[in-house]
Amino acid sequence: MKNNSKQRFFISNLFALCLFITTGALRAQELKYTDGNNSWNPSLLGNHRVVVQFTGSGTVAKTTIDWRRRDENPEQKQIIVQDAKTGKNILNVKPENINRESGTIFFEPVSGKGTYYVYYLPYIDEGPNVYYPKGVYVKAKNTADAAWLSKAKTDLKTNCSVSEIQSINAFNSFYPMEVIATATETQNLIAQNKGKEFLVFPEDRMNSIRMQKDLPKRWIDKGIQNTFTDTALKGEYLAFQLGIYALQDLSNVKITFSDLKNKDGKTISAKNIGCINTDGIKYDGSVFSNSVNVSKGRVQAMWCGIDVPESTTAGDYLGEVLVSSGGATQTVSLHLVVNEGVTHNGGIDQPEKMTRLKWLNSTMAQENTVIAPYTPLEVKENEISLLGRKVLLNKNGLPTQIQTFFTPEMTSIGTKANDILAAPAQFHLVDNAGKEINNWKNSSFKFTKKEAGTVAWESSNTDTAVEMQVNGTLEFDGFLSYTVKITALEDVTFNDINFQMPLQPTSAKYLMGLGQKGGERPESLKWKWDVANKNQDGAWIGNVNSGLQFSLRDEKYSRPLNTNFYLQKPLILPASWGNENKGGIDIVPSGKTVLVNAYSGNRSMKKGDVLYYNFNLLITPFHAINTDFQWDSRFYHRYNNLDTISKTGATIVNIHHATPINPYINYPFVEHEKMKNYIDEAHSKGLKVKIYNTIRELSNKSYEIHALRSLGHEIFTPGKGGGFNWLQEHIGEDYIAAWFVPEIKDAAIVNSGMNRWHNYYVEGMNWLVQNVGIDGVYLDDVAFDRVTMKRVKRVLTKDGHPGIIDLHSANQYNKSDGFNNSANLYMEHFPYLNKLWFGEYFDYEKNQPDFFLTEVSGIPFGLMGEMLQDGGNAWRGMIYGMTNRMPWSENADPRPIWKVWNDFGIKGSEMIGYWSENCPVKTSNTKVLATVYKKKGSALISIASWADEDVKVKLNIDWKKLGIDPAKAKITIPEVKNFQSAQQFSVNSELAVPKGKGLLLIVNQ
Repeated sequence: MKNNSKQRFFISNLFALCLFITTGALRAQELKYTDGNNSWNPSLLGNHRVVVQFTGSGTVAKTTIDWRRRDENPEQKQIIVQDAKTGKNILNVKPENINRESGTIFFEPVSGKGTYYVYYLPYIDEGPNVYYPKGVYVKAKNTADAAWLSKAKTDLKTNCSVSEIQSINAFNSFYPMEVIATATETQNLIAQNKGKEFLVFPEDRMNSIRMQKDLPKRWIDKGIQNTFTDTALKGEYLAFQLGIYALQDLSNVKITFSDLKNKDGKTISAKNIGCINTDGIKYDGSVFSNSVNVSKGRVQAMWCGIDVPESTTAGDYLGEVLVSSGGATQTVSLHLVVNEGVTHNGGIDQPEKMTRLKWLNSTMAQENTVIAPYTPLEVKENEISLLGRKVLLNKNGLPTQIQTFFTPEMTSIGTKANDILAAPAQFHLVDNAGKEINNWKNSSFKFTKKEAGTVAWESSNTDTAVEMQVNGTLEFDGFLSYTVKITALEDVTFNDINFQMPLQPTSAKYLMGLGQKGGERPESLKWKWDVANKNQDGAWIGNVNSGLQFSLRDEKYSRPLNTNFYLQKPLILPASWGNENKGGIDIVPSGKTVLVNAYSGNRSMKKGDVLYYNFNLLITPFHAINTDFQWDSRFYHRYNNLDTISKTGATIVNIHHATPINPYINYPFVEHEKMKNYIDEAHSKGLKVKIYNTIRELSNKSYEIHALRSLGHEIFTPGKGGGFNWLQEHIGEDYIAAWFVPEIKDAAIVNSGMNRWHNYYVEGMNWLVQNVGIDGVYLDDVAFDRVTMKRVKRVLTKDGHPGIIDLHSANQYNKSDGFNNSANLYMEHFPYLNKLWFGEYFDYEKNQPDFFLTEVSGIPFGLMGEMLQDGGNAWRGMIYGMTNRMPWSENADPRPIWKVWNDFGIKGSEMIGYWSENCPVKTSNTKVLATVYKKKGSALISIASWADEDVKVKLNIDWKKLGIDPAKAKITIPEVKNFQSAQQFSVNSELAVPKGKGLLLIVNQ
């Protein structure tokens, strides 16, 4: 027994010694992860390296690196070894046993003992251009000579020590959340928790969970934690994570919170605690509820938040969070320490702490209050009046007439009604015998809402075979939305179900959409659905002062991706209107009307089947044009010294992204202090400042990017990944790479459609107005709908702020963009814009005046604009009151025309465009057009030519309309730099007008 005791003692001590040695060895192998301080060229070497110390002798060094990489197939990627002393790459290198967990590297230590760098993940950029890089990792290749390779024996002892793993900078680091656990460590963890369906790893807000396919080594080191502890100030939103590791397939993961209580019975209610992955508020104010499923072997981050009331008593609060899936549950204890003191501004001034995740569920500015210059809706019997327009309803709920009251010049609202409809809009249901259902019985029509901003109604209409339920909503800006529910009361077959709008020809002069460039309406148009290739579901048809945009929508409509991403997420073909591509739209003459016929083709319905023929109408114009705003608002579109800008005569500065005060695309929060200082100085000099900030893509520098990724495809659209190497290394997969700024390595990914990021966006705009003082926003395309635009306009104009919004778009009439018209695509936003800037790829030379009027000028919608591509055409632009915008390109200098405006005193003048029958000046050539800017006793006449050659014209002036005595009239052609030379001119003389150009004339008496 004594011997047995000694044996047990010996074995026990031997085990302890082995454990000590093993633990010590593990600690010795523990690597430091450090910041390389941008000390090497990542374009040649990649973003990651291992620092090794060669302590041996001879010509072969051997090191084994426990790098724990998250990338796939590391054995296929090149390893570069560099001599730290000389900075030269070493050719004699032999990688061995390269895998995600570790790798052995043999290399020639050309400088003897000392430091060497092992670079991994080197990449090259294959374009297509610097703004859309395609990072491709260099493939493994042998650079060693045979003689040296023969010396690199696998049984060679390790003669290097690994001191640290470095990333080019802290932002590129994999530590700690992207350093993977080994397969053995993971299997051991699973074995220790046999019988469990999942594991829960609480994690703090400063270490965003990033990987889905691997556990981080950090969790192995910490072990399973059953308690999460953190501290917060009063009023703070404390975010934290619950990392779910699925040991079996999980469905509908739920997070349930208890109240948090202190020892005195004070509580933080469970109502103040939530999980953004499962619950919240949608962008339109409705309830968000999401089912989270996790596949076996995957990690899912569940981001939670405790909204600590300001009134909370300081102290320790305890509670529980229950994680459940099916019948499986696990409980984590919550321990919150509330400190004394109230956090400033709810903690949102520190977004790096994830405090702004609370914004995802914001309802700010959601109430549909009337926004200036619009007026409250007024209902009188079946008539609804709004700014400059009127809608008359039939008992079936559809419009019997739509009218506008804008003058032809578009500078004011008159009293003469411009009828848009020639007859009531109607649905026609035609049976398989060709007979129309026309025995409708209207069982009810009633208004369900009468508010200043919204009027809603419903109507029920039945026939023997079908019921048609019509729900309509009109908003103060002229947005008319219809939900038309058709229910089969018996089995029925239709030859067609169509919706027809007979239009007055005077309100159907122009057309834009359905594959047509903006301009004069063709005699007839026959269009079929093609959502895979064309971003089209309707069109705008109208005149300068009266028109309608119509769009046909599926009940599950999701906004497609815009700009050159459309083909990656196109429109949903409406089940009703599209009807398996049987549907289409005809716009054709019909008697004395122009008929818009949206048909869906033959189909059968079983009793109880339901179809939704939903559609939207926008009644244009939205308001009169504000010419004085155009003359006063002179944009300088570049970050620059403010004194320099002031000297140009500009009044508004647009700050793009990739600038010192707004570096990161669509995330203008990082350098907000610099931005505020700049804006304060601008205001002191009488300048306004607007910033670039939109929703379309989001910078990888956004603090919340990994939290947003945890929401699946809600915020970011799915895609093939790729792009800039940071995205490949840290986002991994399932995204679309977007705009990239090479100078600051700002890499964005594409947002999906309408989601809770819009709530964050509205809150962010409000914060920028209230805390930074921005005067508005510059939108470079938008990926949100009018609901968000209204909210943005409300927060931008709150408390008397100017809230100036201008929209820029490149011409999207091309294959990549789905052949849509920019104005048609963004028209729902036009009611809240102050100016357009259209844009790259708009051809100001080859297109005709009707194109300028409809697609570029904004005038038929109550807006004015500016030109971009190649500096625009200054002569044609002035016909529409447009200049180019300085100093975006070398030839973009509107100052000579600004000087003409100043010298003439254009502010307060009446703009009378060539499109108005009231224009007092015409020329003798129909291809040379004139617009008049009229004041008492003087006028500025803008002439521009669309003739095919140089021409000479005479002016035909209606002096009475012009308000000038011809006997006293004096006409001058002033010198305008880069525009025209000074000339003598008399009323009866001919004007020489060069091809594609024009003149500015001033008339005085």
